[in-house]
Amino acid sequence: MSIIFVGLPGSGKTTIGRQLARRLGLPFVDSDHVIEARLGCSIREFFAREGEENFRDVEQQVLDDLSLNHQGVLATGGGAVLREVNRQHLHDRGHVIYLRSAPEDVYRRVRHDTGRPLLQVDDPMARLRALFESRDPLYRATAHHVIDTGRPSVATLVNMIIMQLELSGQLPAKPQSPAPQAAS
Repeated sequence: MSIIFVGLPGSGKTTIGRQLARRLGLPFVDSDHVIEARLGCSIREFFAREGEENFRDVEQQVLDDLSLNHQGVLATGGGAVLREVNRQHLHDRGHVIYLRSAPEDVYRRVRHDTGRPLLQVDDPMARLRALFESRDPLYRATAHHVIDTGRPSVATLVNMIIMQLELSGQLPAKPQSPAPQAAS
């Protein structure tokens, strides 16, 4: 079983994915970390040196491999859904959860993070709004479930996701406690 997270950069894919994996006793992998290991440098460095298109080629190869072979929880990069082949592979090979975050919430979380190449611009808030507008339909098309992140705690979001997975039959439902027997 593979549970795959998609969403904007900073929507919580890695944080929530890691917690969910821990709760379910599954392995966790972040596709960006696999990409960096393969590249031998940070995504930011590769992006600056080789450009976005070359980065997306490497990302596509890594996502193809992970969606075929990783059994557990997978956090993808924010742009993983930009290519149709990635959307198809993720949707067909795993159970995809879109962590839907408003651009304002993302900005609040990542405004000091200099490791996000797409946000190193003069107006990161405008950039996040543009990313949300263009990517939200792609995330929705890829996902089996949409979870609005808003302001709930990580633990609350993980509980919501587990409940969605149980309701959809992806996880066995927790057994209910037997009703107390009436005295006869």
